Amino acid sequence: MITHIVLFKLKECSQEGVAAVHGKLLSMQGKIEQLRHLEAGADIIRSERSYDVALVTRFDSLEDLQAYQVHPYHAGEVIPLMRSLCSSIVAVDYEG
Repeated sequence: MITHIVLFKLKECSQEGVAAVHGKLLSMQGKIEQLRHLEAGADIIRSERSYDVALVTRFDSLEDLQAYQVHPYHAGEVIPLMRSLCSSIVAVDYEG
């Protein structure tokens, strides 16, 4: 199992921006067959070091994660919105 975690820091953190990012991330459910688990949440601490939204996804294999990265919905709709709204996006991928 591969876990893919992504953190998003919005250019301007607003309720509307957080809702747009959160909603778009959750919209991947059922559209990308490689996804085995998907959850997203907005930060509740809001400290100086916090990011605004987190995404946690899981895949059966590294190949499935790579297929997800180039999936038309992810690459064509999700990534462009995230890039337009976020000042920083960081990720970690691990096996286990």
